[in-house]
Amino acid sequence: MDLKSYYHQIRERAAELSGDFLVVASLATPDGGKAGVLTEVTRQQAAKLIVERRARPATEEETTEFLQEKKERHTAAEEQAAASKLHLTVVSDKTFRMLESNAPPSNKKTEG
Repeated sequence: MDLKSYYHQIRERAAELSGDFLVVASLATPDGGKAGVLTEVTRQQAAKLIVERRARPATEEETTEFLQEKKERHTAAEEQAAASKLHLTVVSDKTFRMLESNAPPSNKKTEG
C-alpha cells in the first residue's frame, strides 16, 4: 500500500466531511466487523474508517435516532447518579423523641 496515497485519501475525505464530530455506521469486514453499529467519532477518525471501508457516514435519520438515544441514556445515567446520592438515616422511636425534646421551641402561639 502506498502510504502517501493512503494519507492523501484520508485528508481529502476529512475535508469533504462537515462538523467536528460525525456519526458513522460500521460495515461488515472480513475480520469480524459487524455491520450497522452506529458510533460518534471525530472527523479525522470518520475519514480513516471510510477510506478503509470499515464504516460509512450515517444517514440523517440514523444520526438523529442515535443522538436521541444518546441523550436519553445520558439523562437516565444522571437520574441514577442523583438517586444514588440520596442518603437516609433510620432513627428509633426513642432517639426521635430525644431529638424532638431537644428541638428549639416552635413559633406557634399557645392559648391560655
